[in-house]
Amino acid sequence: MTETDDDVYAIHAVKYAHHDRPAYENFIGADPHDNANMPLDYFVWAIVGRSRTFVLDTGFDAPTAKKRGRTLICTPAEGLSRIGVQADQVKDVVLSHMHYDHAGNSDMFPAARYHLQDKEMAYCTGRCMCHQVLRAPFEPADVQAMVGRLFEGRARFHDGSSDLAPGISLHHVGGHSLGLQVMRVKTRRGFVVLASDATHFYANFRQRRPFPIVADVAQMLEGYDTLHRLASSPDHIIPGHDPAVLDLYPASAPGLEGQAVRLDADPV
Repeated sequence: MTETDDDVYAIHAVKYAHHDRPAYENFIGADPHDNANMPLDYFVWAIVGRSRTFVLDTGFDAPTAKKRGRTLICTPAEGLSRIGVQADQVKDVVLSHMHYDHAGNSDMFPAARYHLQDKEMAYCTGRCMCHQVLRAPFEPADVQAMVGRLFEGRARFHDGSSDLAPGISLHHVGGHSLGLQVMRVKTRRGFVVLASDATHFYANFRQRRPFPIVADVAQMLEGYDTLHRLASSPDHIIPGHDPAVLDLYPASAPGLEGQAVRLDADPV
């Protein structure tokens, strides 16, 4: 496989925000005395082919960062521009799910069609949102913006597994959010799975220790098996928030160390 093939893609993980937190907050049933810092990094992902570019997730903005107590390093658009991707030119955006840190910045991709699962739209606009603990990770403005895109003809819904383009497929896993989907991408090193919040950290799926923000624990655990089935190897599974990703993969370009890395390259 070469990067010139129409169905082979480069993948960039672009960091835009950060949050320090104790390790016990990242696992169900963790020892509450485990106060070691286990921070979250926040990413958007660019999937770049010879003729098409896709963006996975859209991050959050400065007001949301302040509201949620997160540190915004740059806007997702600024981060993407450093790797040569202009947000206002992107034609296809995939939302892994509708939580605030994955579906914000409603005006950042004005030319894009948005892809999400039927189940996620039903979840974030249905009766489950009557429960505060389930609606807490969502921002009403993000959900309203998605409804607006629907009526503008800028939404495409997927049911389960579907092919998005040659070499790219979407797969429903649920768990963390009932309509969560992951993206499988053909690269020069094999099939990489962008897991997003199907596994926040490597430790979640490697140790089978679920993350505590969850709509269905059984789905989350089954989702770990799905990641393994879809990926060419365990090293081809990319967690959604683990800072280790920036250490394991080479920078997208000189000077972007710690900011953007190439996931289609072999891990170090």
